Amino acid sequence: MKKLKNYIIGAVALSVGAALLISSDHVDAPSVLNTTADVADFYAFENNTRENMVFIVTSQGILSPQESENANFDQNVLFEINIDNTGDNVEDLVIQMIRRGDQMHFFGPVIPNNTGLSGSIVSDASIQESVRITPYQDEDIILKNASGISYFAGVTDDPFFFDIARFRQIIAGQATGFLNPGNDTWNGLNVLTLAIELPKTLLGTSDTINAWVTANRKQN
Repeated sequence: MKKLKNYIIGAVALSVGAALLISSDHVDAPSVLNTTADVADFYAFENNTRENMVFIVTSQGILSPQESENANFDQNVLFEINIDNTGDNVEDLVIQMIRRGDQMHFFGPVIPNNTGLSGSIVSDASIQESVRITPYQDEDIILKNASGISYFAGVTDDPFFFDIARFRQIIAGQATGFLNPGNDTWNGLNVLTLAIELPKTLLGTSDTINAWVTANRKQN
């Protein structure tokens, strides 16, 4: 297995008991900008029973409706949700996601082969599944449910809400606060989205975890 080089990191620390946490990163270095390795947002929250965690990773923001028609995940980019459940800021578990053909393959949670800024697919992970990538504007969203875990991959509306025009007015001293409701700058724009919902018991016994996302491109 070839090593995969880490390009970017979107990070967030979270408590398993938190309702919702998000890390946002809509502007990146030129080497990854406007590619599928460009992580936009990372969401982590409990489901309504408080027994499951939901992780959502969005990338390649921002896609116009025209760009979305042919947008797809890069088969040479491995996404990893890194989970530290011991408090040392080193990943103890990873959830790996990579496209193969029209399928998104998920591996883990599983102990990684190696930690830090390089990674390789844990192909013998005891938990692994794949889901067909939902085509843009497909009327039927494709979800895969297996062994208590749910999987999704496809183009979605960008869930990130931000009023850039109002923000710039505040920075310039022309306004003192955001409007309620504000104007969503990303309205009508899309991102590539990966989502997984799984029992919290698969993430270890700690009440608090640190989690961050990495996008790794295969080295030649």
